[in-house]
Amino acid sequence: MKNRLRIAIALSILPQVLLVKWMGSHPDFVEKYYSNGLYPIISKFFRSLFGWIPFSFGDIAYFILVVLAVRYLINYRRAVRKRPLAFLINIGMVISVAYFTFHLLWGMNYYRQPIYQKFDLGPTYTKEELVSFTENLIVKTNQIQFQITSDSSQAVKVPYSKKEIFQKTFEGYGTLAEQIPFLDYSRPSLKKSMFSLPLTYMGYGGYLNPFTAEAQVNAKLLPFRFPVVAGHEVGHQLGYSAENETNFIGYLVTVNNDDIYFKYVAYAYALAYCLGEVQRIDDKLFNELYDKLNIGTQNNYKEANDFWASYENPLEPIFKSAYSTFLKANNQADGIMSYNYVVSLFVNYYKKNPL
Repeated sequence: MKNRLRIAIALSILPQVLLVKWMGSHPDFVEKYYSNGLYPIISKFFRSLFGWIPFSFGDIAYFILVVLAVRYLINYRRAVRKRPLAFLINIGMVISVAYFTFHLLWGMNYYRQPIYQKFDLGPTYTKEELVSFTENLIVKTNQIQFQITSDSSQAVKVPYSKKEIFQKTFEGYGTLAEQIPFLDYSRPSLKKSMFSLPLTYMGYGGYLNPFTAEAQVNAKLLPFRFPVVAGHEVGHQLGYSAENETNFIGYLVTVNNDDIYFKYVAYAYALAYCLGEVQRIDDKLFNELYDKLNIGTQNNYKEANDFWASYENPLEPIFKSAYSTFLKANNQADGIMSYNYVVSLFVNYYKKNPL
Protein backbone atom coordinates (compact mmCIF):
# COMPACT_ATOMS: atom_id res chain seq x y z
CA MET A 1 0.00 0.00 0.00
CA LYS A 2 1.38 3.39 -0.95
CA ASN A 3 2.58 5.59 1.90
CA ARG A 4 0.20 8.43 1.05
CA LEU A 5 -2.78 6.13 1.25
CA ARG A 6 -1.58 4.78 4.61
CA ILE A 7 -1.26 8.32 5.95
CA ALA A 8 -4.70 9.27 4.61
CA ILE A 9 -6.33 6.26 6.28
CA ALA A 10 -4.52 6.97 9.56
CA LEU A 11 -5.53 10.64 9.54
CA SER A 12 -9.14 9.78 8.70
CA ILE A 13 -9.59 9.02 12.39
CA LEU A 14 -9.97 12.76 13.00
CA PRO A 15 -13.06 13.39 10.84
CA GLN A 16 -14.44 10.05 12.03
CA VAL A 17 -14.30 11.16 15.66
CA LEU A 18 -15.94 14.48 14.80
CA LEU A 19 -18.69 12.73 12.84
CA VAL A 20 -19.40 10.26 15.65
CA LYS A 21 -19.56 13.04 18.23
CA TRP A 22 -21.87 15.09 16.01
CA MET A 23 -24.17 12.12 15.47
CA GLY A 24 -23.96 11.38 19.18
CA SER A 25 -25.36 14.80 19.96
CA HIS A 26 -28.51 13.83 18.02
CA PRO A 27 -29.81 10.68 19.78
CA ASP A 28 -33.14 10.86 17.93
CA PHE A 29 -31.27 10.58 14.63
CA VAL A 30 -29.14 7.66 15.91
CA GLU A 31 -32.21 5.89 17.31
CA LYS A 32 -34.18 6.15 14.07
CA TYR A 33 -31.58 5.62 11.38
CA TYR A 34 -28.94 3.50 13.08
CA SER A 35 -30.30 1.63 16.13
CA ASN A 36 -33.68 0.89 14.52
CA GLY A 37 -32.52 1.12 10.91
CA LEU A 38 -29.06 -0.03 9.86
CA TYR A 39 -27.93 -1.88 12.99
CA PRO A 40 -30.67 -4.58 13.12
CA ILE A 41 -29.85 -5.53 9.51
CA ILE A 42 -26.12 -5.79 10.27
CA SER A 43 -26.64 -7.66 13.52
CA LYS A 44 -29.07 -10.22 12.10
CA PHE A 45 -26.73 -10.84 9.16
CA PHE A 46 -23.76 -11.63 11.40
CA ARG A 47 -25.89 -13.64 13.85
CA SER A 48 -27.07 -15.74 10.91
CA LEU A 49 -23.51 -16.04 9.60
CA PHE A 50 -21.87 -17.12 12.86
CA GLY A 51 -24.73 -18.15 15.15
CA TRP A 52 -24.89 -21.76 13.93
CA ILE A 53 -21.21 -22.37 14.73
CA PRO A 54 -21.03 -24.11 18.14
CA PHE A 55 -17.87 -22.24 19.17
CA SER A 56 -16.97 -18.57 19.16
CA PHE A 57 -15.63 -17.50 15.79
CA GLY A 58 -14.85 -14.07 17.24
CA ASP A 59 -12.72 -15.51 20.05
CA ILE A 60 -10.66 -17.43 17.51
CA ALA A 61 -10.30 -14.30 15.35
CA TYR A 62 -9.11 -12.28 18.35
CA PHE A 63 -6.58 -14.98 19.22
CA ILE A 64 -5.22 -15.07 15.65
CA LEU A 65 -4.94 -11.28 15.54
CA VAL A 66 -2.98 -11.22 18.79
CA VAL A 67 -0.64 -13.93 17.51
CA LEU A 68 -0.11 -12.06 14.23
CA ALA A 69 0.55 -8.80 16.08
CA VAL A 70 3.15 -10.43 18.32
CA ARG A 71 4.72 -12.17 15.33
CA TYR A 72 4.90 -8.86 13.46
CA LEU A 73 6.65 -7.14 16.37
CA ILE A 74 9.17 -9.95 16.67
CA ASN A 75 9.93 -10.30 12.96
CA TYR A 76 10.04 -6.59 12.22
CA ARG A 77 11.50 -5.25 15.48
CA ARG A 78 14.61 -3.94 13.73
CA ALA A 79 12.57 -2.22 11.03
CA VAL A 80 10.39 -0.67 13.73
CA ARG A 81 13.45 0.78 15.46
CA LYS A 82 14.89 2.06 12.18
CA ARG A 83 11.64 3.52 10.83
CA PRO A 84 9.49 4.42 13.86
CA LEU A 85 7.40 6.91 11.88
CA ALA A 86 6.33 4.26 9.37
CA PHE A 87 5.41 1.98 12.29
CA LEU A 88 3.32 4.72 13.89
CA ILE A 89 1.54 5.32 10.58
CA ASN A 90 0.69 1.62 10.39
CA ILE A 91 -0.61 1.67 13.95
CA GLY A 92 -2.67 4.75 13.18
CA MET A 93 -4.09 3.06 10.10
CA VAL A 94 -5.14 -0.01 12.11
CA ILE A 95 -6.76 2.17 14.80
CA SER A 96 -8.62 4.19 12.18
CA VAL A 97 -10.00 1.10 10.44
CA ALA A 98 -10.95 -0.49 13.77
CA TYR A 99 -12.68 2.70 14.93
CA PHE A 100 -14.72 2.90 11.73
CA THR A 101 -15.65 -0.78 11.79
CA PHE A 102 -16.57 -0.73 15.48
CA HIS A 103 -18.96 2.20 15.12
CA LEU A 104 -20.47 0.90 11.89
CA LEU A 105 -21.16 -2.60 13.23
CA TRP A 106 -22.27 -1.74 16.77
CA GLY A 107 -20.66 1.23 18.50
CA MET A 108 -23.12 3.94 17.46
CA ASN A 109 -25.61 2.33 19.84
CA TYR A 110 -23.78 4.12 22.64
CA TYR A 111 -25.44 7.31 21.40
CA ARG A 112 -29.05 6.14 21.05
CA GLN A 113 -31.96 7.32 23.21
CA PRO A 114 -31.90 5.99 26.79
CA ILE A 115 -34.17 3.01 27.35
CA TYR A 116 -36.13 4.65 30.17
CA GLN A 117 -37.75 6.83 27.52
CA LYS A 118 -39.00 3.75 25.67
CA PHE A 119 -40.55 2.46 28.88
CA ASP A 120 -41.79 5.96 29.77
CA LEU A 121 -40.06 5.81 33.16
CA GLY A 122 -38.88 8.61 35.40
CA PRO A 123 -35.11 9.07 35.72
CA THR A 124 -34.98 9.47 39.52
CA TYR A 125 -36.37 7.98 42.73
CA THR A 126 -36.47 8.78 46.45
CA LYS A 127 -34.88 6.89 49.33
CA GLU A 128 -38.35 5.90 50.53
CA GLU A 129 -39.21 4.43 47.13
CA LEU A 130 -35.93 2.50 47.06
CA VAL A 131 -36.46 1.06 50.55
CA SER A 132 -40.08 0.12 49.82
CA PHE A 133 -39.11 -1.65 46.60
CA THR A 134 -36.19 -3.43 48.29
CA GLU A 135 -38.50 -4.70 51.04
CA ASN A 136 -40.92 -6.02 48.43
CA LEU A 137 -38.04 -7.74 46.63
CA ILE A 138 -36.94 -9.38 49.87
CA VAL A 139 -40.43 -10.80 50.39
CA LYS A 140 -40.57 -12.07 46.80
CA THR A 141 -37.09 -13.58 46.91
CA ASN A 142 -37.74 -15.28 50.25
CA GLN A 143 -41.00 -16.74 48.96
CA ILE A 144 -39.44 -18.30 45.87
CA GLN A 145 -36.36 -19.52 47.75
CA PHE A 146 -38.59 -21.38 50.19
CA GLN A 147 -40.87 -22.61 47.40
CA ILE A 148 -37.88 -24.23 45.70
CA THR A 149 -36.08 -25.67 48.73
CA SER A 150 -38.76 -26.00 51.47
CA ASP A 151 -35.95 -24.88 53.80
CA SER A 152 -35.23 -21.20 54.42
CA SER A 153 -31.60 -21.99 55.30
CA GLN A 154 -30.75 -23.93 52.13
CA ALA A 155 -29.07 -22.25 49.17
CA VAL A 156 -30.82 -22.67 45.83
CA LYS A 157 -28.97 -24.84 43.32
CA VAL A 158 -29.92 -24.09 39.71
CA PRO A 159 -30.09 -27.59 38.15
CA TYR A 160 -29.48 -26.71 34.49
CA SER A 161 -26.48 -27.04 32.21
CA LYS A 162 -25.15 -23.95 30.43
CA LYS A 163 -26.69 -25.21 27.19
CA GLU A 164 -30.07 -25.58 28.87
CA ILE A 165 -29.79 -22.07 30.32
CA PHE A 166 -29.13 -20.68 26.84
CA GLN A 167 -32.22 -22.44 25.49
CA LYS A 168 -34.37 -21.18 28.35
CA THR A 169 -33.02 -17.67 27.72
CA PHE A 170 -34.19 -17.87 24.10
CA GLU A 171 -37.60 -19.02 25.32
CA GLY A 172 -37.65 -16.17 27.83
CA TYR A 173 -37.04 -13.63 25.08
CA GLY A 174 -39.93 -15.13 23.14
CA THR A 175 -42.22 -14.61 26.14
CA LEU A 176 -40.87 -11.12 26.82
CA ALA A 177 -41.34 -10.00 23.19
CA GLU A 178 -45.09 -10.60 23.55
CA GLN A 179 -45.12 -7.86 26.21
CA ILE A 180 -42.29 -5.69 24.88
CA PRO A 181 -42.06 -6.06 21.07
CA PHE A 182 -38.89 -4.01 20.69
CA LEU A 183 -37.02 -6.72 22.63
CA ASP A 184 -37.84 -9.41 20.07
CA TYR A 185 -34.85 -11.71 19.58
CA SER A 186 -34.37 -13.93 16.54
CA ARG A 187 -31.42 -15.68 14.90
CA PRO A 188 -29.64 -16.34 18.22
CA SER A 189 -25.88 -16.29 18.55
CA LEU A 190 -25.18 -16.90 22.25
CA LYS A 191 -22.07 -18.86 23.21
CA LYS A 192 -19.70 -19.74 26.02
CA SER A 193 -16.50 -17.78 25.68
CA MET A 194 -13.32 -19.66 24.90
CA PHE A 195 -11.55 -17.10 27.09
CA SER A 196 -13.66 -17.80 30.18
CA LEU A 197 -10.70 -18.26 32.52
CA PRO A 198 -9.05 -14.94 31.55
CA LEU A 199 -12.46 -13.25 31.74
CA THR A 200 -12.88 -14.55 35.28
CA TYR A 201 -9.51 -13.24 36.38
CA MET A 202 -10.45 -9.90 34.80
CA GLY A 203 -13.73 -9.91 36.74
CA TYR A 204 -16.12 -10.07 33.75
CA GLY A 205 -19.24 -12.15 33.25
CA GLY A 206 -19.24 -11.92 29.47
CA TYR A 207 -19.01 -9.60 26.50
CA LEU A 208 -20.42 -8.92 23.05
CA ASN A 209 -18.05 -9.19 20.13
CA PRO A 210 -19.01 -6.08 18.13
CA PHE A 211 -17.35 -7.38 14.96
CA THR A 212 -19.14 -10.75 14.77
CA ALA A 213 -22.29 -9.99 16.82
CA GLU A 214 -21.63 -13.08 18.98
CA ALA A 215 -22.74 -12.78 22.60
CA GLN A 216 -20.17 -14.43 24.86
CA VAL A 217 -20.86 -15.62 28.39
CA ASN A 218 -18.17 -16.60 30.87
CA ALA A 219 -18.60 -20.39 31.16
CA LYS A 220 -17.11 -20.39 34.67
CA LEU A 221 -19.94 -18.30 36.12
CA LEU A 222 -22.02 -19.92 38.81
CA PRO A 223 -25.50 -21.03 37.67
CA PHE A 224 -26.84 -18.55 40.25
CA ARG A 225 -25.69 -15.73 37.97
CA PHE A 226 -25.42 -17.37 34.54
CA PRO A 227 -29.06 -16.85 33.33
CA VAL A 228 -29.19 -13.11 33.91
CA VAL A 229 -25.74 -12.57 32.38
CA ALA A 230 -26.85 -14.51 29.28
CA GLY A 231 -29.88 -12.22 29.04
CA HIS A 232 -27.63 -9.19 29.56
CA GLU A 233 -25.33 -10.09 26.67
CA VAL A 234 -28.28 -10.68 24.33
CA GLY A 235 -29.45 -7.20 25.33
CA HIS A 236 -26.18 -5.89 23.89
CA GLN A 237 -26.85 -7.88 20.72
CA LEU A 238 -30.21 -6.16 20.40
CA GLY A 239 -28.42 -2.82 20.28
CA TYR A 240 -28.51 -1.62 23.87
CA SER A 241 -25.02 -0.57 24.84
CA ALA A 242 -25.42 1.10 28.25
CA GLU A 243 -24.58 -1.41 30.97
CA ASN A 244 -27.42 -0.38 33.28
CA GLU A 245 -29.86 -0.89 30.40
CA THR A 246 -28.61 -4.39 29.57
CA ASN A 247 -28.62 -5.23 33.28
CA PHE A 248 -32.30 -4.27 33.23
CA ILE A 249 -33.02 -6.24 30.06
CA GLY A 250 -31.19 -9.27 31.46
CA TYR A 251 -33.35 -9.05 34.57
CA LEU A 252 -36.60 -8.65 32.62
CA VAL A 253 -36.02 -11.63 30.35
CA THR A 254 -35.01 -13.80 33.31
CA VAL A 255 -37.82 -12.81 35.67
CA ASN A 256 -40.43 -13.21 32.92
CA ASN A 257 -39.29 -16.77 32.23
CA ASP A 258 -41.78 -19.47 33.22
CA ASP A 259 -39.05 -21.35 35.06
CA ILE A 260 -39.06 -20.83 38.84
CA TYR A 261 -35.26 -21.05 39.11
CA PHE A 262 -34.91 -18.25 36.58
CA LYS A 263 -37.36 -16.14 38.55
CA TYR A 264 -35.35 -16.70 41.72
CA VAL A 265 -32.08 -15.79 40.01
CA ALA A 266 -33.67 -12.60 38.64
CA TYR A 267 -35.17 -11.43 41.93
CA ALA A 268 -31.95 -12.16 43.82
CA TYR A 269 -30.01 -10.28 41.14
CA ALA A 270 -32.18 -7.15 41.35
CA LEU A 271 -32.16 -7.36 45.15
CA ALA A 272 -28.36 -7.42 45.25
CA TYR A 273 -28.19 -4.14 43.33
CA CYS A 274 -30.87 -2.52 45.49
CA LEU A 275 -29.25 -3.65 48.73
CA GLY A 276 -25.95 -2.28 47.46
CA GLU A 277 -27.56 1.09 46.82
CA VAL A 278 -29.15 1.09 50.29
CA GLN A 279 -25.77 0.27 51.83
CA ARG A 280 -24.23 3.19 49.97
CA ILE A 281 -26.63 5.69 51.57
CA ASP A 282 -27.48 4.06 54.93
CA ASP A 283 -25.32 1.24 56.25
CA LYS A 284 -27.48 0.60 59.34
CA LEU A 285 -30.63 0.27 57.24
CA PHE A 286 -28.79 -2.10 54.91
CA ASN A 287 -28.00 -4.42 57.80
CA GLU A 288 -31.62 -4.36 58.95
CA LEU A 289 -32.87 -5.26 55.47
CA TYR A 290 -30.23 -7.90 54.86
CA ASP A 291 -31.15 -9.64 58.11
CA LYS A 292 -34.69 -10.13 56.73
CA LEU A 293 -33.34 -12.33 53.94
CA ASN A 294 -33.65 -16.08 54.22
CA ILE A 295 -30.34 -17.69 55.19
CA GLY A 296 -30.51 -19.70 51.98
CA THR A 297 -30.36 -16.58 49.82
CA GLN A 298 -27.61 -15.13 52.01
CA ASN A 299 -25.70 -18.36 51.33
CA ASN A 300 -26.23 -17.89 47.57
CA TYR A 301 -24.76 -14.39 47.84
CA LYS A 302 -21.83 -15.70 49.87
CA GLU A 303 -21.20 -18.41 47.29
CA ALA A 304 -21.09 -15.80 44.52
CA ASN A 305 -18.79 -13.52 46.53
CA ASP A 306 -16.47 -16.44 47.35
CA PHE A 307 -16.33 -17.37 43.68
CA TRP A 308 -15.08 -13.95 42.61
CA ALA A 309 -12.79 -13.66 45.65
CA SER A 310 -11.06 -16.89 44.63
CA TYR A 311 -9.98 -15.24 41.35
CA GLU A 312 -8.88 -11.87 42.75
CA ASN A 313 -5.49 -10.77 41.48
CA PRO A 314 -3.44 -7.56 41.23
CA LEU A 315 -4.29 -7.07 37.55
CA GLU A 316 -8.09 -7.12 37.93
CA PRO A 317 -8.36 -3.43 39.01
CA ILE A 318 -6.26 -2.48 35.98
CA PHE A 319 -8.57 -4.33 33.58
CA LYS A 320 -11.64 -2.79 35.19
CA SER A 321 -10.10 0.68 35.09
CA ALA A 322 -9.32 0.21 31.39
CA TYR A 323 -12.89 -0.88 30.69
CA SER A 324 -14.23 2.02 32.72
CA THR A 325 -12.15 4.37 30.58
CA PHE A 326 -13.52 2.70 27.45
CA LEU A 327 -17.09 3.25 28.67
CA LYS A 328 -16.39 6.90 29.48
CA ALA A 329 -15.03 7.37 25.97
CA ASN A 330 -18.27 5.94 24.62
CA ASN A 331 -20.88 8.20 26.16
CA GLN A 332 -21.11 6.54 29.61
CA ALA A 333 -19.74 9.34 31.75
CA ASP A 334 -19.50 7.33 34.97
CA GLY A 335 -17.74 4.40 33.41
CA ILE A 336 -18.06 1.06 35.14
CA MET A 337 -20.20 2.61 37.87
CA SER A 338 -22.98 2.90 35.29
CA TYR A 339 -23.83 -0.77 35.97
CA ASN A 340 -25.34 0.34 39.29
CA TYR A 341 -27.75 2.80 37.66
CA VAL A 342 -30.01 -0.13 36.90
CA VAL A 343 -31.56 0.50 40.33
CA SER A 344 -33.35 3.57 38.95
CA LEU A 345 -34.84 1.44 36.17
CA PHE A 346 -35.96 -1.20 38.66
CA VAL A 347 -37.64 1.21 41.04
CA ASN A 348 -39.39 3.27 38.38
CA TYR A 349 -40.47 0.24 36.35
CA TYR A 350 -42.19 -1.26 39.37
CA LYS A 351 -43.96 1.98 40.17
CA LYS A 352 -45.94 1.24 37.02
CA ASN A 353 -45.81 -2.56 37.25
CA PRO A 354 -46.06 -3.55 40.95
CA LEU A 355 -44.47 -6.82 42.07
